[in-house]
Parts: sequence; C-alpha cells; structure tokens
Amino acid sequence: MKEYWTSLASLLGVLAFCQSLLQAVFPPELRFAVVKLFNRIFNWFSSYCYFDITEIDGVNTNELYNAVQLYLSSSVSITGSRLSLTRALNASAITFGLSNNDCIVDTFNGVTVLWEHVVTQRQAQTFSWRPLPDEKRGFTLRIRKRDKPVILSSYMDYIMEKANEIRRKNQDRLLYTNSRGGSLDSRGHPWESVPFKHPSTFHTLAMDPAMKEDIMEDLREFANGQSFYQKTGRAWKRGYLLYGPPGTGKSSMIAAMANYLGYDIYDLELTEVHTNSELRKLLMKTTSKSIIVIEDIDCSINLTNRNKTNNGPAGGGSKNPRNYYDSSDIRGGSGSGEDGGGNSITLSGLLNFTDGLWSCCGSERIFVFTTNHVEKLDRALLRSGRMDMHIYMSYCTFPALKILIKNYLGYEESDLEGDILEELEAVVDKAQMTPADVSEVLIKNRRFKLKAVRELLEILKVRAERNRNNAGLREKNGNGVEEEEQEKRALESSPNKEGFDQFQETCKKGDGDDESESDQKEDGLIEK
Repeated sequence: MKEYWTSLASLLGVLAFCQSLLQAVFPPELRFAVVKLFNRIFNWFSSYCYFDITEIDGVNTNELYNAVQLYLSSSVSITGSRLSLTRALNASAITFGLSNNDCIVDTFNGVTVLWEHVVTQRQAQTFSWRPLPDEKRGFTLRIRKRDKPVILSSYMDYIMEKANEIRRKNQDRLLYTNSRGGSLDSRGHPWESVPFKHPSTFHTLAMDPAMKEDIMEDLREFANGQSFYQKTGRAWKRGYLLYGPPGTGKSSMIAAMANYLGYDIYDLELTEVHTNSELRKLLMKTTSKSIIVIEDIDCSINLTNRNKTNNGPAGGGSKNPRNYYDSSDIRGGSGSGEDGGGNSITLSGLLNFTDGLWSCCGSERIFVFTTNHVEKLDRALLRSGRMDMHIYMSYCTFPALKILIKNYLGYEESDLEGDILEELEAVVDKAQMTPADVSEVLIKNRRFKLKAVRELLEILKVRAERNRNNAGLREKNGNGVEEEEQEKRALESSPNKEGFDQFQETCKKGDGDDESESDQKEDGLIEK
C-alpha cells in the first residue's frame, strides 16, 4: 500500500512538472492565439455566423435585448416547451419568454434563424458604483452567412417595431390632462395622467354601421401610412371634427378611437392655458401614437367667426372687420386681458398648434375637436389639414337603435316582433332622441326586457307627436341646452361677475349672427 501512494505522488509530480513546462513553453498569449486561430479556421469552413445581444452593454441597458425578448414572446407562447412568465409594471397582460439556455427557430422573409437565450454566471466583481446582476444574460442569433445582408438591417428594424407594438398593447393606456395654470409635476411634466379604462369600442358604439366602417378604415390607413406620409412630405397627423347635439356620443367616439388604435389620450383644457407659448410647450410634451382632444371648443374660448363685425365708437356707424390674428379679440372665459391674468390664446396660436411647424415635432398623432355648434367655429379651423374628416354625430337612427337594444338588453333583431320593429323604425327619426336618452330608458328597465322595448316605443311616439305639433319647440330646447352649457363653463372659468357678463353677451351675439352662418354654408364649410 505504501508503494501505491509513493507511485501516485511521483505521477502527480511528473504531471505538475509537465504543466509547468507547457506554461513555460506555451505562455497564455500563445495559447490564446492558437484558440483564436482555431476558431477562425472553423468559421472559414462553417456556413453560419453568430451575433451576441447582451442584456447590459457596459453599464447601460441594451434596448435591443428587451426588444428581442418581447418579440420572441409572441411566438414562444405557442411553440416553446419551457417558458418563463413575467408581468411588467402597468402592464395589462402576462409576457412569455424563453427559459435559460433554451432555443427557438424563427422565420423572416423566408429566411430561417435560430435564437438562443444564453445565461451564465458572472465572475466576482470588484467595487463598483453600479453593481451588476449575478447572471449574465444575452441572446445569440445564428444565421447563414449568405442571409447576413438581408437579416441584419430589415430584421432588426422589424423586431424593434413589433416590440414597440407589443409593449403598447400590453401596457395600460393613459388619459392625460394639462396641469392647472401650466404647473409642472415632480418629473417636470405639464401633463397629469390616470389609467384609461373607458370600455367604449366601435362594436358597442351606437352609430350607423356604414359610417363606423368608414371611420375605422380611415384610422387604419392613418396608422399604417408612415411611408405614405413620408413620401408625400406631409406631417404624420390627422384631424377629426365631431359635431352634433349633446348626448350623441362624441366622447364615446373618442374613447372608441383610442381603444381601436391603442393610443393614449391628451385631454387639453384650453381655459388652463394662458399663452400661445404654453400651448406649444404642451404640444412638445405629448408622445407619438396619441390622440389630442379639445372638447366643446366653441365654449372653451371665444373662437367665433372672424367675419363678424364690431360696432364702432358711440355716435359712429362704421364697422371694422375682425382681425383673426388680433389677440385682444380672442380671449378665454377666465377673465379679461387687461389685468394680465386672463387667457390670451389667439386663433393664430391654435391654428399653429394643429397645423403649424410645431405640430410636426411628433409623429402619428390625431387631433380631435368636438362642438355642439359647428356654425360658431371660424372657417380656418374647419379646413383640410386641420380638421380632415368632419363627423356628424346625429340623433339616434334605426341602425343605432338596434345596436343599443342589443347592448343593453341582449336582443338581436330576430328576437323582436316584426310589428315592434316596424313601429320603432317609423318613429325613431321623427322623435329626434339622442343615444344617451335612449340608453337611459333601456338601463332603467334592463331587468324587464320586453317592458323596456315597449316603454321606449311609447316615449318615441310621444316625442314624435310633440315634434310634429310644435316644430319650434325642439329649436327652443336646443338653445336652452346651449345657454346652460355656456353658463356652466363661464362660472367654472370666470368667478368674477364682470367676466361672466362679457361671456354671456358674446354668446348671445354668436347666436344671432345669421350672416356668418350663411357665409359658411355658401362656402360649403358646414356639412348638412
């Protein structure tokens, strides 16, 4: 036994001597050169090439790594046998991913590539201001050498685009509003946000199906039209004007557009913006793929027709045309400009906001204006390039009525008796009820479906009879609604009685301006 251990010790000594001799004859630099030469010879005869995408590039996070991880999650969830599950902050869905040291095959433009998720232990770190994770993560892309020119440029761009799309789809959409008085939040942003949870979609929107399809097609062409806008030299933006009586679903339309495209919404309150400069700064802080909304623009600030004439001084009968660049004539309801604390946004500033040079500081944005009285808006706001598509939100029609009955009662058209359908179709247009009014009747009796339909039919008949007997009553009620809305907005934005009286007087003048309305109709700017 002693001889065995002696022989083993002698053998270990010989091996140690040989190792020392090899290190002396072949230093580390020479061994590294041999390995490098061997790898180069192997690559010469190999038909593949490899690209590493590490999670951390130096001390910074590699955005391409995150993009590849998101992109592969769309196919890994179907083909992968071992998956990792993650859910990011403010995300509405679970993301699938490759497990450690797992592989997946992908195809792009007929070219097959192999992705491998490589995870190794990181060596012990010395002192660092930013400690690195214990594991070193990365993706290795294997492609054929002949496919290298095709893959590297277009494939990487495709991955980044798809990753942004998945990220936007998984994240909660946000509803922004500008801070009061233009103040900044803790991050220095002038916008405050809350999660956007509005459930409205084009499927549930009470509207003529043909018109909804036209709007959806227009939105699809806009969202997919980046190359078209670049080729034609146009800013990648589009404007929509929603007009019609109150309660016809203008806000629901905006929510449906946001849910359809997956865009955030910026609800701009003009009465909180004091100058054109603040308006431009708000525009610069909006992101791409967003909808910028100005609701009730005819009541937010006084943007009446610039054709309107003002009476001259007392004793004189001359009238001078309004200058549409004159800031003193275009004031908000928060007070006069003489005290320095009022709203001094000009029509020129608002036009530049929607169609000027500053409107091109972002891409893929939609501007939406809403109003109950389109005839009060200046024609400069209505032209193409600012408001490209005018959408009339009408009273409830028979197709919209069938959608509401299906939404609230679960009744299909075949579930209703033929006589009831005929009666509903005969009176719904004459009744001139808004979708909001119809919805209220259905909600009140939603537990008793048949009763809800019959009660709705009776209300429609009463409304139709009343409208036929007194055609002027509808116009009077409309003016009452208008005065109530304007009074409410004036009280909110102008606590002093003097500013409120000026606002009321301006609104009354706008109501009696038949000349400007007829001029706009002759120019074809008001859709009938």
